[in-house]
Order: sequence, then structure tokens, then C-alpha cells
Amino acid sequence: MDIIQLYPHHIGVPEIIEEIDHLMNSLYSEDSNDLLPLGALNSEFVYFAGVYIQEELAACGAVVFKKADKTYGEFKRIYVKPKFRGQNLSKGILDHLITESNARGVRTIRLETGNKQVAAIKLYETFGFKRRDVYGDYEHDPTSVYMELNCL
Repeated sequence: MDIIQLYPHHIGVPEIIEEIDHLMNSLYSEDSNDLLPLGALNSEFVYFAGVYIQEELAACGAVVFKKADKTYGEFKRIYVKPKFRGQNLSKGILDHLITESNARGVRTIRLETGNKQVAAIKLYETFGFKRRDVYGDYEHDPTSVYMELNCL
């Protein structure tokens, strides 16, 4: 599995971001979604990666470095297109993002996901993520699940 760094101008990136937005907005109210905009993927504080299968962007994920010293990162946009599920792409993306985060000195990775995304929550738990209280700029939301992984 070749996972590469992606930028907003890469083939398939705008479309997969739109697909993620559509899914999240169909599951949760817009007030409950904190969707990283396409343009933010170009930031020096964001590492965005994905995997292409037969020239189609099949899966992606990002880590947003939340502190200037990069000791805290937040996973965003972890997604596998439905037709590519069951091929361990999500595990590959998570492994890649954790490795990249560690290489940059990130000590803690956090994420926020929705309570309807049971498979995603189970996946995060297999990677060692633990549930935690609300963090950062988030406000308590009954549909949100907050998780954290201590890396180093």
C-alpha cells in the first residue's frame, strides 16, 4: 500500500472531501460537525495523506498539529470510500499518520468522531485510543466521542 502526502490540487482530493462532508452532514447536524475545509489541507500545520487504487483516491486522513511545538495533533478526515472498504486501508492510513506524527515529535493524538460511527470507534480503540472528555475548542456535544492516544 503506497500512502502519499496529498494537497488540495491533487486528483480526487476535492471530490473525497465533498463526499466526506456529505456523509457527515447526513449523519449529524451541521452544528455538530467540525469539518476541516479543503483549503486548510494546504497549511504548514496539516499533514494530509491518502492512497490511490487504480488512479482513484480510495482513502485519506490528516493530522492537524495544534501546538507550535507539535506535541499535540488531531486526526481529521479519516475516510475510506465505500467501494474500497474491507481492504485494511483505514489501518494503513492510521499507521501512516501515527508514524508521521511520531516522526514530527507529536506526543499526543486526539480525535473527535460521531457516536454513529461505531466501526470507526472500534478501529481507533484497536490502535490504543481511549475515550476522554471534550478538549480544545470543542464544546460538549452528545453526538461526539472524543478520543486520545499517547504516543511517546
